[in-house]
Amino acid sequence: MTEDLRPLGNPSSENFRLDAYPFYLLNRAASRYNVVIESELRRIGIDIPAWRVLMILGEAQPLSIGQVAKSAVINMSTMMRIIERMTKAGLIETNPSEADGRVKEVLLTDHGKAKLADARIVTAPLYDKIIKGFSAAEFSTMLQILERLHDNLE
Repeated sequence: MTEDLRPLGNPSSENFRLDAYPFYLLNRAASRYNVVIESELRRIGIDIPAWRVLMILGEAQPLSIGQVAKSAVINMSTMMRIIERMTKAGLIETNPSEADGRVKEVLLTDHGKAKLADARIVTAPLYDKIIKGFSAAEFSTMLQILERLHDNLE
């Protein structure tokens, strides 16, 4: 039988343990990931926020700036600065939405598509390292658990 660590992860518990607090563990993993991925991305001249935008647009475009901000988990004012910087770098372009001219949509330029391809090449070995040792079932379960944590926060 597995020990129930949930009470030990409750911050109000007198027996609280960091190693039983999922958000500490998630933040620790995400922080370490960001340190490692940032050095890889720097080699090709982009940062983590730009990489997020490239990956999001690589999956679907055009998207409104608001949709990109939501997907990237970046507040709108920060996203506007990222979009401005990426536009100046020639990675993306913005155009008024055909459906609503007040909304700006974001698209990858050819340079952005090439940078995305470069980013995928330099980040793939890290991804392989991260998932090493996970079975397909474990990986699927991890994704489902992360989705459930997110949904519980909504």
